[in-house]
Amino acid sequence: MRDAMNKLGGDSNKINPLVPVDLVIDHSVQVDVARSENAVQANMELEFQRNKERFAFLKWGSNAFNNMLVVPPGSGIVHQVNLEYLGRVVFNNGGMLYPDSVVGTDSHTTMIDGLGVAGWGVGGIEAEAAMLGQPMSMVLPGVVGFKLSGKMKNGVTATDLVLTVTHMLRKHGVVGKFVEFYGEGMSGLSLADRATIANMSPEYGATMGFFPVDHVTLQYLKLTGRSDDTVAMIESYLRANKMFVDYNLPQIERVYSSYLELNLEDVEPCVSGPKRPHDRVPLKEMKVDWHSCLDNEAGFKGFAVPKDSQNKVAEFSFHGTPAQIKHGDVVIAAITSCTNTSNPSVMLGAALVAKKACELGLEVKPWIKTSLAPGSGVVKKYLEKSGLQKYLNQLGFHIVGYGCTTCIGNSGDLDESVSSAISENDIVAAAVLSGNRNFEGRVHPLTRANYLASPPLVVAYALAGTVDIDFNTEPIGTSKDGKKVYFRDIWPSNEEIAEVVQSSVLPDMFRGTYESITKGNPMWNQLPVPSGSLYSWDPTSTYIHEPPYFKNMTLSPPGPHPVKNAYCLLNFGDSITTDHISPAGSIHKDSPAAKYLMERGVERKDFNSYGSRRGNDEVMARGTFANIRLVNKLLKGEVGPKTIHIPSGEKLSVFDAAMRYKTEGCATVILAGAEYGSGSSRDWAAKGPMLLGVKAVIAKSFERIHRSNLVGMGIIPLCFKAGEDADSLGLTGHERYTVNLPSNVSDIKPGQDVTVTTDSGKSFTCTLRFDTEVELAYYNHGGILPYVIRNLTGSKQ
Repeated sequence: MRDAMNKLGGDSNKINPLVPVDLVIDHSVQVDVARSENAVQANMELEFQRNKERFAFLKWGSNAFNNMLVVPPGSGIVHQVNLEYLGRVVFNNGGMLYPDSVVGTDSHTTMIDGLGVAGWGVGGIEAEAAMLGQPMSMVLPGVVGFKLSGKMKNGVTATDLVLTVTHMLRKHGVVGKFVEFYGEGMSGLSLADRATIANMSPEYGATMGFFPVDHVTLQYLKLTGRSDDTVAMIESYLRANKMFVDYNLPQIERVYSSYLELNLEDVEPCVSGPKRPHDRVPLKEMKVDWHSCLDNEAGFKGFAVPKDSQNKVAEFSFHGTPAQIKHGDVVIAAITSCTNTSNPSVMLGAALVAKKACELGLEVKPWIKTSLAPGSGVVKKYLEKSGLQKYLNQLGFHIVGYGCTTCIGNSGDLDESVSSAISENDIVAAAVLSGNRNFEGRVHPLTRANYLASPPLVVAYALAGTVDIDFNTEPIGTSKDGKKVYFRDIWPSNEEIAEVVQSSVLPDMFRGTYESITKGNPMWNQLPVPSGSLYSWDPTSTYIHEPPYFKNMTLSPPGPHPVKNAYCLLNFGDSITTDHISPAGSIHKDSPAAKYLMERGVERKDFNSYGSRRGNDEVMARGTFANIRLVNKLLKGEVGPKTIHIPSGEKLSVFDAAMRYKTEGCATVILAGAEYGSGSSRDWAAKGPMLLGVKAVIAKSFERIHRSNLVGMGIIPLCFKAGEDADSLGLTGHERYTVNLPSNVSDIKPGQDVTVTTDSGKSFTCTLRFDTEVELAYYNHGGILPYVIRNLTGSKQ
């Protein structure tokens, strides 16, 4: 089979992906160095030290493949690069014009929909197949019409709007659907505001949140350096094809599958948390909500802190200075992620808050880890042009890198004294970030409360030092002349923000940034890489390892694989995210992955993150279900990455239990609740379970990309019938499960009912979530990758 695959590349010519590939490398940066003028350079040097093998592999790919553009590390977040540089809106291919579209291996690819480009995220598994010419299949989605009217009030940010929209759409139910925004309120939304809403599509569950092209889109294209001729071509083509929205003309009422409406005047300042992006909290209710979270039983809105412990104050010494920390105190304040760092109004708004605070003499406590990670170099240019970056620096918000940081879990370590105070006193510490995800264990292992907020609010909460505050009535600090300073004293007006945006964000900044973007940097350019069209695997590498997906692969497809007498590896409730399944954050010192690395001579300081080591299946299989906040019902209330090996009753790490089952020749299944696999579009959240021996996942519902990824790895996705779940059916997870599927793939139909039986005598009916005939073909072949290889080598049956 390897010989057959080698033919794909030829002996001397470059390999040709069958679709164009734009690859933006390294959109995640570990925040090791934060409050420092040289933080960017220091973090970049550390990134190259840790990730040189991974970067070299990708650089090799840029040489080995034709039709592949690589944007080197340190250039920015892929979604912002898409928006500011790569997005064409209309393609001009030798005089043939057609609408631009994109699929990307990150769920926030949807940000490009703010530019009028139809795009959405897919799993890496699907993307690998698409690069090799495999079309993507999907069930024709419903389209939800979301009408916007009115205008946002003074003091309300784009982040407040997007958290409101996310809450509304998640409540409405839009998983797997398209959302199209329209209405007179659109004309008042900047392109950056639209992109902020589109970016959060995964958080409200939609395949995409689309904004049609109008005059605002054309203005943005000019601002970001696209030529006048290009913009004129785009407008002419879209007008001729009735795809351009002109608000000066009577609007046509379109028919949608369902409708929602929001008057922008009703949007008010808010945050989301403490554990999910769609749990919106109006800012004026934050203090009350926080105290209810302390009281509530453990869950998405609860920490179960006893009443007599809620006012606990932990004393510690910070570099020789006496300090205190209590529940709700902020220890991480990060302006980060693609959601907001493309938006000049909120970025410059944050800088204005910093300016006003500095002028009043306010400071941020030195043990709060503050950071600023713009999505592209353009942000640095307009912050410097405005003269406001110095105020952010003064408060500790130095630029630490260009990419995802805290939002993806790359927060870096807290000061040891802070970590000890939190751990030893069981403090519910808080992080406030301008990101898009705040699931448990994602931001940092020691911040149990994580709130999403606008960049200006991140600065405000950093100054206050706690989320246990009512900004309307309580001061956030004391000025240098001894007066109490309130939130209203440092909050800029919309007019102030608009004025500085108008004078500071200029087209030349975008042109200058992107003219040199593909030239790389000295560290990238000097990186040695192997030559040739076949990669030479290094068996000793702990970063890049030859994947096992084609081992023992036959020329003929294996056909349906029955699931008989499988044990339950894990029994979950609702909202198990890909962060729980395949964490991208730090590698815990006591985890199976840590043991594997230490056995190969890797010191703890060099563990890096799961995300950085995702090219090594040995690490990632051990990192599957390694999240420290995992809640597995088999453990009866205990939290952590453990499970019960049913035959022996032993409590083991999930990896060790899975390997025990594989050694014993036993298949496993997973039981889950609603929204299984929500969050990032991580292919390892499906690859990992496959390597652990999981054959089926039985859930109340799946998030779109994860369900597709499971299919791509040959895992059967099954849905309980409406109104049923493991608890209502009396399933404990101690049973053995058999999924009764026909032995011939031609007898299996998308969406059919199947019976699952157990050794306890209970049986129940599930819906088979193979949604298309193509997905059934993938299953017949054992997954999408074997299917594609057999197709390309002419051995597909």
